[in-house]
Amino acid sequence: MRELDRPEAIIAILRRDDRILVIRRGPQTRRCGYWAPLSGTIEPGESQEMTLVREVREEVGLLARPVAKVWECDTDDGLYLLHWWLADVEPGEMTLEPREVSEARWIRPEDFLQLEPTFEKDREFFERVLPGL
Repeated sequence: MRELDRPEAIIAILRRDDRILVIRRGPQTRRCGYWAPLSGTIEPGESQEMTLVREVREEVGLLARPVAKVWECDTDDGLYLLHWWLADVEPGEMTLEPREVSEARWIRPEDFLQLEPTFEKDREFFERVLPGL
């Protein structure tokens, strides 16, 4: 598959104070049950920032403000190109989309490494990339 044919997705690193939002992927997602930051596929005509705002609103009902793209990598199966974005969120209660999100937690970044199961690239981000930001 050519690089340009591969689907792309965003990973939203949502910050609130010293916490990061992570979710347990819901029953209608690939790899249901995995802990991960919010993510979503970029739709035709959308920018990465637009995708981030839409996915956060759809999956947890919060208003996000993209701050900066901080990393890029492939998924562990090589099917998607991932664009990692830091984002701030407005105060408010979460409303989870139950097909896509089974559970959501605001955690300290170092606590992510205690969650199981997680994706290899997510662990790499929390271990190697996030501490340098």
